[in-house]
Amino acid sequence: MTYKHVILTLLSGSVLTGCASLSEVYSPPSSSVETALRMTDDSVPSKPLYWDELVTSPELKALIEMGLDENRDLKVSAANVQLARAQLRLSQADRLPTLSVTGSATEGGRIAGNRTTASAFFSDSTVAQIGASSYELDFFGRLESREESAFQQYLATEAGERSVRISVVAAIMDAWMQLGADQALLNLAQETASNQKVSLELTQGLLDAGAANELDVRRASASMQSALADVAQSQALIMQDKNTLELLVGSKIPESIFTAVQLTPYPVKTDIPVELSSSVLLNRPDIIAAEASLKAASADIIAARAAYFPTISLTGSVGEASLGLKNLFDGGGALGWSFGPTLSLPIFDGGRRDANLEGAKASEALALAQYEQAIQTAFKEASDALAVASTIDARLSALDQFTEDTGVTLYLSRERFKEGLDDYLSVLDAQRQDFTGRQQHILVQLLKGQNTTALYRALGSWSE
Repeated sequence: MTYKHVILTLLSGSVLTGCASLSEVYSPPSSSVETALRMTDDSVPSKPLYWDELVTSPELKALIEMGLDENRDLKVSAANVQLARAQLRLSQADRLPTLSVTGSATEGGRIAGNRTTASAFFSDSTVAQIGASSYELDFFGRLESREESAFQQYLATEAGERSVRISVVAAIMDAWMQLGADQALLNLAQETASNQKVSLELTQGLLDAGAANELDVRRASASMQSALADVAQSQALIMQDKNTLELLVGSKIPESIFTAVQLTPYPVKTDIPVELSSSVLLNRPDIIAAEASLKAASADIIAARAAYFPTISLTGSVGEASLGLKNLFDGGGALGWSFGPTLSLPIFDGGRRDANLEGAKASEALALAQYEQAIQTAFKEASDALAVASTIDARLSALDQFTEDTGVTLYLSRERFKEGLDDYLSVLDAQRQDFTGRQQHILVQLLKGQNTTALYRALGSWSE
């Protein structure tokens, strides 16, 4: 057996061994987390939520569209997708041969004889060559695994962008409703301050008539000042809400939009079915991104294992040479070619390959934990939002009755104070209960609206 045959036999054995040990098929992990996703009746069809179906205000829809065009977080995500796409193209290019064209032309001469009888001789040569430089034969899946890793990283980045889009849409919806609630709270504070001013004037009149004391006047004055402080606080919150909206949208918002917020503070559908299939959670972009990252980490392990096997490359070229440029392509030149494999196998690398493989395994363990954490987080977010959706109407109904009762109580307390039957302390207590009830009613209405965006975050999808 010749030396060449020995080499070919060793290479064939390495190829077969490598293919057998490295060709692993990825399958998503089967964990108790997924089997625990039985929050609802799975017989209900899984239908994702789309923001344009949830929003009922044309102005809010226009604001969201504006944000999708101008939001800076989205621009960063889009740039990351472009970067991942470029990295994928680079990995794909590594699996293809590199072709190059080279050419050279030289001219030279010599002088023979002495100075008096010298004669000059000149010559020129031209070479044109096409070659394939170091085309690696991917017997052990190193390049394929690197390409798969880049592809999965691209998918993860793309899913991450969709997740950012959902977050931006939900944040704009939340900010709109927060502004609407704060404007309602400002109206409540202004109304309360106006009523407190009337009460203070009434109490002062009763004091002048000898039917009240200074303590009642001081209490009425303190109550009015507290209401004025609430007015100032609400005004500051409204300005902050507008700043938040403009930051999310990424540009200046017309005043007509803010007027629309006052008219329709909660322009979202809230009659979302509570019974939703848990399988829809697995279509969340963040879970898709986490699974793609896990697949990329698994591919990195295969690439790291392939580093223990030889690298086999092919190099070849074909070209023509002639003694003159004019004879290069007219058959007057000489055709030449070369072809041969190159085998490279590191013998000692200071533990670099071992460390690389160990790091790839650690990255896979991290990606697996993040994947399971993403599923757990999705389940919690969906369960929390569904819990609110199933109880929020009962809270609003109770608050409706509460505010009706406190309103009547406040009216009766004022009448009894005017008639001298009670002191002003009973009026203050009734005012406090009435203000708290109306304030809570506004906040629970806000919670009901923002719970729609919470459901959209938890179960939402991006319509392409």
